[in-house]
Amino acid sequence: MPFTAAIIAGGRASRLAGRDKSSLRVGDRSILDRQLDVIRPLTDRILVVTNRPERFALTGLPVIRDAVPGMAALGGIYTALTAATTDCVLVLAGDMPFLNGPFLEHLVRAADSVDLAIPRSADGYQPLCACYARSCVEPVRRHLANRALRIQDLAAEVRTREIGATELAEYDPHGLLFFNVNTPGDYERAQQLAERYDDQTDRIMRRGQSGANRHRSAP
Repeated sequence: MPFTAAIIAGGRASRLAGRDKSSLRVGDRSILDRQLDVIRPLTDRILVVTNRPERFALTGLPVIRDAVPGMAALGGIYTALTAATTDCVLVLAGDMPFLNGPFLEHLVRAADSVDLAIPRSADGYQPLCACYARSCVEPVRRHLANRALRIQDLAAEVRTREIGATELAEYDPHGLLFFNVNTPGDYERAQQLAERYDDQTDRIMRRGQSGANRHRSAP
């Protein structure tokens, strides 16, 4: 299923003194480069939603200003949905360094025939690592107008496919998929985790991609 990947990088990063989180190096690459290495084998439709487009001027990616800043995650999701050129939009926070391709591919497949495919981890819904159909535009618009910003409310209104803990475990053996960098402590831990787990995660990605390729080539 064709899809657009939208990286949401609109936060103020106040707990990181306003630093551009996507440019922070985790392991041997920036968070943005880590994400692009995962996304590009899956789609060439990639855009960035941000309030600071100058930070992404040299990436070569389409950069879209947040249409409704100050509306938390839902505002960025709305901007991504209205800017995308495909019905399926994979929305990803720009501060998540440990995404992997097999899981994102599974997430896109899970979005077939629903409006929203969203992981539900022990911490709750993960709205900034989820797939939204363009059919969500009007419901999201209404929620923004009413300042009803909780993703639970949207999920209850549209056709939703939840990806729960058991399903997530297959793709996330170290519990890192939804780790994000919000504070200096998070950044320090991300660097430690990359040193410890990057090689293992790369093997997971290669196995998953190999399996996907076999599936695609099957008659």
